[in-house]
Amino acid sequence: MSDYDVVVAGAGPTGLMLGCELALGGARVLIVERLTEVDETIKAGAINIPTSVALDRRGLLPALTEVQERAMSGFREFMRQRGGENASPPPRFAGHFAGIMLRGDLVDDSDPAFADLGPAGDVGLVPQAALERLLAGHADGLGVEVRRGVGLTGFDTDDDGVTVRLAPTDGTAPGTVRAGWLVGCDGGRSTVRKLAGFDFPGTAPEITGHQAMVTMTGAEGLGTGWHTTATGTYAHGPMPGRVLAVRFDGPPVDRDAPVTAEELQDSVRHVSGVDVTVTEVRTATRFTDNCRQASSYRAGRVLLAGDAAHVHSPFGGQGLNLGVGDAMNLGWKLAAVVRGWAPADLLDSYTAERHPIGAWVLDWTRAQIALMRPESHARALHAVVTDLAGTVDGTTHLVKKISGVWQRYDLPGGHPLVGHSAPDLELADGGRLADRLHGGRGLLLDLADDPKLRARADGHGDRVDVVTAGCAARPDLAGLLVRPDGYVAWAADGGTADGDGLADALTRWFGEPSAVS
Repeated sequence: MSDYDVVVAGAGPTGLMLGCELALGGARVLIVERLTEVDETIKAGAINIPTSVALDRRGLLPALTEVQERAMSGFREFMRQRGGENASPPPRFAGHFAGIMLRGDLVDDSDPAFADLGPAGDVGLVPQAALERLLAGHADGLGVEVRRGVGLTGFDTDDDGVTVRLAPTDGTAPGTVRAGWLVGCDGGRSTVRKLAGFDFPGTAPEITGHQAMVTMTGAEGLGTGWHTTATGTYAHGPMPGRVLAVRFDGPPVDRDAPVTAEELQDSVRHVSGVDVTVTEVRTATRFTDNCRQASSYRAGRVLLAGDAAHVHSPFGGQGLNLGVGDAMNLGWKLAAVVRGWAPADLLDSYTAERHPIGAWVLDWTRAQIALMRPESHARALHAVVTDLAGTVDGTTHLVKKISGVWQRYDLPGGHPLVGHSAPDLELADGGRLADRLHGGRGLLLDLADDPKLRARADGHGDRVDVVTAGCAARPDLAGLLVRPDGYVAWAADGGTADGDGLADALTRWFGEPSAVS
């Protein structure tokens, strides 16, 4: 007997989200984390739409909205400091591409990609540390065991499971736990990935970047937002004291050395040409554009998610969101294998579905580095892209990519909704589709009150919730089968709900039907 079904190494957003998904799926899970507290180091400052929608589907939208409002308060304070009491309200969040600011008023909101997102589509300004605290509370509410101050030092795999060696960071005696599966969510320099022997091909770093929250004098000389200069790129805001600077003179000599006030000051001065003086460093990080991705996210009983599976520059905040998406995709599948109603082959779909999105993110960040280089050819191209980004079509295209609304999986089925994130339909009973996914189970939504359709799921009642409810806004739809991660596995239009495909989709994603008495 194993102590746990799954051990997750790492309690960042990816590890916490995965632990929650596994618990919802009925798996016994242990998360181990070397740090004793939530990491407050400044990192990603926003989440994309797949992440906000995923959290909405787990009932976390109210808490997420509160986090955004606190962040917006900081944004408003920064604008007040820069412009006085009569400063204009902050613009709608739209993001940036290679430091080119994107105007929210140029986004074509009528584009079909932005349809049916629900209220989660309005949430974006969520700092990583705040999200991590939110997920830690969610994990606690689900009874997920999180051991902080414990590092993974090694493991051994066999046909039946994994023996994981753990060492408390306080120097107390090390120990082992036994689990059926091990998932490395332990960051870009993942111990799990290295010990398991995953290959990690990619491209070497070219830059040294710094991001920090500081107290400094001379900041009035810095421009607000993102700026490209003759020596690099810098950003100031959107919170008081937040500064970012990128130099293109190679990677740092010592990536692990503490970031000092002198180092930050030198970097900001070098890139901006403004003689700021950093008097206090509240939080700071050093980053590069090291860009690598594991060829497969699974090696037997060991899997990878988040930065352990892929690393890249942080521009556009894609890394945090990529990790949460990995966790949503893997969690229910691994729990299904643990519970025995799905074969281990289901896990092959994890790499198949998530690897292409990870590869796209790597190239998306590489393209931004190419545009940001301080040399004449890159600056000429930067000017062209800036012009394009100043148009409605250009801004809308970039925002669709940054926001993640383009993401879909290549799933079998001919309906245009299959493989896409499910639309957040407003149902006739007053609820939303997202409300029906809080439990982390599959959902068969009968929109046509069709007893034959509902009968198809009789043998999957322990895995799939069946809901009958109309939707006035989508009279064309007769039914949807939604996976626990919120992606459409089957759909039918009116008059075809009892057609082929639903039984196959149920079996493919939810295993063989149980005997029905």
